[in-house]
Amino acid sequence: MKKRLNVLLILLILAVGAAACGNATPSPEPQVELKLAPEAELPDFVSQSAPEVKEAYRFAIANPEVLSAFPCYCGCSTIGHKNNLECYIKEVRTDGSIEFENHAFG
Repeated sequence: MKKRLNVLLILLILAVGAAACGNATPSPEPQVELKLAPEAELPDFVSQSAPEVKEAYRFAIANPEVLSAFPCYCGCSTIGHKNNLECYIKEVRTDGSIEFENHAFG
């Protein structure tokens, strides 16, 4: 009888604890706002592509420092790419214009 009472007491404590934890307000996830370049900055060969492709190129234009920090794993190092940015952008010219790479397009 004493053993059964202990088990019931433990179950009661766990139930109360679970109920208390379930009512706790979770802390909000940190929000990260990603910058995207306007669609008008996309190269012609991307303008009619799927939304995901457009978004990837827009991200590359607006966030070159992010993509340049990641290596590319598709094997494009054989064509001279050093990082993921180079799959989207060949060069940013001194006047600010961009020569795009079509490697990430397909």
